[in-house]
This record gives sequence, structure tokens and C-alpha cells, in this order.
Amino acid sequence: MFNFLKRKLKSQKGAMDKILVTLLLVVIGVGLVVGLQTWIGDQKNTLQKSANGAITNATTNM
Repeated sequence: MFNFLKRKLKSQKGAMDKILVTLLLVVIGVGLVVGLQTWIGDQKNTLQKSANGAITNATTNM
């Protein structure tokens, strides 16, 4: 009986480690996706401002 409980606790500890690692990877993945979306949004805004400035300069210098 005691050996059965020891085996059960060891297997649950291994399962808990796998769950924690999985949660850590999910958190890292979500952070990467959010960071990438923010960076892409900033790049898009910079490009739009630059293009608008170039268009304005081209139309006023005609």
C-alpha cells in the first residue's frame, strides 16, 4: 500500500512539472505574439507617417 502511494505521488510530481513547463511556454508564447504585434504596429505607423510626409512634400512642390 505504501509503495503504491509513493509511486502515485512521484507520478503526480512529474505531471505537475510538465504542467508548469507547459504553462511557462504558453506565457512566453503569448508574450512573444503580443510583442511582435506591437512592433509590427509601430513599424506600420512609422511607414505611414513617412509616406504621408513624402506625399505632402511632392504635392506642395509641384
